[in-house]
Amino acid sequence: MVSTTAMETRAELAGLLDRAGTLDEAARAGEELFGIAATLRAEPALRRVATDAAVEEDAKTGLVGNVFGGSVGEVALAVVTEAVRRRWTISSDLPAVLEQLGVVATVRSAGARSDQISGELFALGGLIEANPELRGALADSSRSADDRAALLRGLLDGKVLPATLALVEHAVALGTGTVERAIAEFQEVAAEVQGEILATVRAAQELSDADRDRLSRALGSQYGRDVRLQVVVDPDLVGGLRVEIGDDVIDGTVSSRLDDARRKLAG
Repeated sequence: MVSTTAMETRAELAGLLDRAGTLDEAARAGEELFGIAATLRAEPALRRVATDAAVEEDAKTGLVGNVFGGSVGEVALAVVTEAVRRRWTISSDLPAVLEQLGVVATVRSAGARSDQISGELFALGGLIEANPELRGALADSSRSADDRAALLRGLLDGKVLPATLALVEHAVALGTGTVERAIAEFQEVAAEVQGEILATVRAAQELSDADRDRLSRALGSQYGRDVRLQVVVDPDLVGGLRVEIGDDVIDGTVSSRLDDARRKLAG
């Protein structure tokens, strides 16, 4: 995650992605932004200069132009050039923001089907959570990133959008945390592109369409934005719902109330 100031900067820089006039150009910009971010992570000296407020702006833009100008397109170069003009209090925020902008560009590359991406990433996260062997293989540092990406590619190729598959491969390549965490963060950004926020709903049984609609409208009214529900069925909850939106948790499950009652009796 990045700081609040960096999030604001990301929102401002996202406007530069409008320069990608076609879906292919958006896909290329996404790939290139991930590549630029990876270079900045791997080269601390370059990252420090690019985020140093004491370095002249022209020197920083000239530096990134020399490093990336011959290898990336107009859109990605415009984004990173404008990015180094901004003030960064935490140097690691720069590559993190460029990665998130890479997600935005990749999601946009799916065009009219971009609203599917968040759901596809959520389904993959559930698949990994439910399969310890798969989770272990993805966390195995002795396997190369290419090998781990190939494992997921074999599972997903032809079953998800190309943009989703691209994001999954980037999630494996990041190396800054677990694959599940990266997928979850990408999922949040993908929802934001659609003007939505994510709500993970844990329920004892699957919700009806009517229940989903009521809950989505109620949460949307509370948060002032459209809310996309991601429902996880957990029979251990017995009944009720547990809703997670960002750092907020609304726990109305029967199991939670029983736990509270037990604590009160024990006290």
